Amino acid sequence: MYIILAILAFGILIFVHELGHFAVAKLNGVKVEEFAIGMGPKLFSIKGKETVYLINLLPIGGYTKMLGENEDVTDDRSFSNKSPIRKLSIIIAGPIMNLILGVLLFGIIASSKGYLTPVIDKVVPNQPAAISGLVKGDKILAINNQKITTWDDCITVIYMSKGNPLSIKYQRNNISNTVTIVPIKETSDNRFIIGIYPTQITSPTVSQSISYGFIETGSLIKQTFGFFKTLFTGGASMNDFGGPVTIIKVSGAAAKAGIMSLMAFGAYISIQLAIFNVIPFPALDGGYIFLYLFEIITGKRVNENKVGAINNIGFILLITLMIMVTVKDILYPIKF
Repeated sequence: MYIILAILAFGILIFVHELGHFAVAKLNGVKVEEFAIGMGPKLFSIKGKETVYLINLLPIGGYTKMLGENEDVTDDRSFSNKSPIRKLSIIIAGPIMNLILGVLLFGIIASSKGYLTPVIDKVVPNQPAAISGLVKGDKILAINNQKITTWDDCITVIYMSKGNPLSIKYQRNNISNTVTIVPIKETSDNRFIIGIYPTQITSPTVSQSISYGFIETGSLIKQTFGFFKTLFTGGASMNDFGGPVTIIKVSGAAAKAGIMSLMAFGAYISIQLAIFNVIPFPALDGGYIFLYLFEIITGKRVNENKVGAINNIGFILLITLMIMVTVKDILYPIKF
């Protein structure tokens, strides 16, 4: 049952993404031929006025197929016949919808459960923070020159320090100060700590909840690009990333933990989908975004037939990568 809930939740994220493409395509007068959730063999379909709506077998993605998307078509309602700015608006709408969903989900969670802030509520005696002089009420502003906006930012930087000294900038009575703290390892959780607890906002207003949604989304985007940096510099291991199998397993565990946990993980994945899709790679939204920005800046139009051929190659490469990551998920599953 939890796995089914996880698949449904992931399907909603895909639906929201494709709905962005679909809605803005319609607003721009583009004919949408197919609107699909899932990939692979068709489970069932419904024929609308001009669009076929499909549910496919594999819950690993979706697509919005538009007239003239990968070839030159002279029809007035063809995607290829629209201006680069209109094309860009259609493509970028998918990732934007995922970001908006992430903000809304984080806002709903904050409104329901409250949220943690990087303001110290408690300092553990005889641990690094206490020894350095940090006290209750101090607000953590930055660690090692990395801006701290959420409690997640704080624990992420401390965790990534691997026990190396941290330069912590904090604010007390509207005055900023800096201290150097060396984290210690907590053996029970196998993580590095400095001995502080955050302040919790228990009953936030609507504006505070929405603001937190934006802040948490921005923080997660920053953390994701930080992981990319770690990945490309050789600092990540095989156990630090996963694919569809891992997503479904973790989603199932989140569903088992409660609706709020599932919503939090859904917000996380929604934002990851937005980021992944804007990578400038053929067949991803980012490849199209790069292409149409090029057309807008240079005024030169790229041949749609060539774009279609390149995207087909990119799609094959993405499917190959998906298969490789899925095999990795099965042979070397992430422990959580």
